[in-house]
Amino acid sequence: MTTKLVARAEQELPQVLADLRRLVEHETPSNDKQALDAGLADIEQWLTERLGAPVARQRHDGGPRGDVLDITYPGTAGGTVLLLCHYDTVWPVGTLAEWPFTVDGDRITAPGALDMKLGIVHGVWALRLLRELDVPHPSVRFLLNGDEEIGSISSRPHIERACTEATATLVLEPSREGMAKIRRKGLGLFDLAVHGVESHAGLDPTAGASAIHAIAELIPAITSLAAPERGTTINVGLLDGGTGRNVVAGRATCEIDIRIQDPAEMPRIDAGFRELAVADERIRVELTGGWNRPPMNPNPLSEKLFEHAKAAAKEHGRTLEGTSVGGVSDANFVSALERPVLDGLGAVGAGPHSRDEHVIPGESPGQIATLATLISNLRDF
Repeated sequence: MTTKLVARAEQELPQVLADLRRLVEHETPSNDKQALDAGLADIEQWLTERLGAPVARQRHDGGPRGDVLDITYPGTAGGTVLLLCHYDTVWPVGTLAEWPFTVDGDRITAPGALDMKLGIVHGVWALRLLRELDVPHPSVRFLLNGDEEIGSISSRPHIERACTEATATLVLEPSREGMAKIRRKGLGLFDLAVHGVESHAGLDPTAGASAIHAIAELIPAITSLAAPERGTTINVGLLDGGTGRNVVAGRATCEIDIRIQDPAEMPRIDAGFRELAVADERIRVELTGGWNRPPMNPNPLSEKLFEHAKAAAKEHGRTLEGTSVGGVSDANFVSALERPVLDGLGAVGAGPHSRDEHVIPGESPGQIATLATLISNLRDF
């Protein structure tokens, strides 16, 4: 089986890459509902072309965000493996016109190719090859969401429900140089608005209460909550305020990104935010936002799942290592429920969210074969 899986994956690589091009050329930015709907419709048609009719299918309305497609193909053994994928990208419609799908040796660059459209393709071909070679395998449930890049607000309940019904969850986000992602940081997204009192900066400066001066007091207090030794980092990424050089500012805002590894950091930082204050009592401080994703730390079931993945890779003469990353994914939600999850099983490449985003197609046969073997072996998980 091992030899046949790799050989068939290598033979089908041109078709795998044609499928990648098809998905890439349907642009699916997170904030464009019309483009997301069109892209998901094509993905569902492509799934049917590659795998036939599913045994179960639901499309959950995402409201203003991308819909969630939940689709299951029957297995020939016990259990259900959930393949968790997102089809949205960070790239707006029109990007492809100036940055087309480009093959340059063993490198393909295109918007969304790495994050994570090739991962979706790998998942489909892994199942297709298992079925073609008549390899025993659990049922495979694909959950494709269109709002991962903006927090998975609409899709989170569907992800959490599906993972509790599955034997294990495999997340087809890109690998880290071929390594699986076994640990991710949690994410907090907070917005600070400071409301002051406007006045003329020259004629009546003391009548005003500057929101900009106040936010300048608050930012050091916010960043002092960081604890890098515990894996907690804080970044104020956007700052805005005021209406003119000669006006005492009546408003100022900033956007804050917080990453944590230890869940105990969330209440500590929340407490620190509650203590934020400025000297001028005329200033009003308003904090909104919250914790978008809990940290992903290995639990016993996830550690067992990773051992299965390493064994699957070994069957193909490969060594699978695990790594920790600062980014977040939908795997964070699964891990927080203490369910078995393994992330970073998709494409090999680099440059996500940048104009250097690319995949290395020569790595795809090995990735597909390892994924297929892992899925098959999870019938005994």
